[in-house]
Amino acid sequence: MDVTEATFESAVLERSRTVPVVVDFWAAWCGPCRMLTPVLEREVARRDGAVDLVKLDVDANPALANSYGIQGIPAVKAFRDGRVVAEFVGAQPAAAVSRFLDGLVPSKAEVLAANGDEASLRQALELEPDRADAALTLAKILHRRGEAGEALDILGRVHGSFAADGLAARIRLEQNGAAGELDPAFAALDGGDRARALDLLIAAVRPTRRDRDDIRRVVVGILDELGPDDQLATASRARLASALY
Repeated sequence: MDVTEATFESAVLERSRTVPVVVDFWAAWCGPCRMLTPVLEREVARRDGAVDLVKLDVDANPALANSYGIQGIPAVKAFRDGRVVAEFVGAQPAAAVSRFLDGLVPSKAEVLAANGDEASLRQALELEPDRADAALTLAKILHRRGEAGEALDILGRVHGSFAADGLAARIRLEQNGAAGELDPAFAALDGGDRARALDLLIAAVRPTRRDRDDIRRVVVGILDELGPDDQLATASRARLASALY
């Protein structure tokens, strides 16, 4: 579909709040544009409506091209929620265009993980066994159900997730008999009182404890789930550092 300065807001900016929109900035005299456009059209068509493609003639719409800083064509910009989220300049092979579009469209595993139910989470992990968000959510379900062994197996396939490491550490602590002392902390955590849980866990990180590293992992996992900008996480991070060093 061709867009103009008059239709750009509705066809691109507003539409991108529902589905990603890729804009192909081109001109009739541009040879590389004629090479790229069929590749874009084919790759977008393969995604069955998951992404829209529109074309904008820079010669017919110079003000809009200038506002988006178009200096060379073909130029491709992807919009989501009314703003540019990805872009490239110049003709690209089909494989590169495919990767570009894949970055805009959620994978099947991502959609399944977002569903959050056990069946969807298991399907997501069949597609991507090391997917951290799906593994963590499913492991929590299994842990609450008392299926600690399977939860640990699932978490063991994930790498680079502090939250997953923290849950695995908690399960190990419970299996090794440390949960008696840590029960109040875990009960607070399960009840949503992260502040009390962190207070109790950080207090338990004593130099004489053989399992202090697993307790540290639990704390770090909670901080990871809170996020770097959370005030409780910031304060607790400082207190954990003092307890450890």
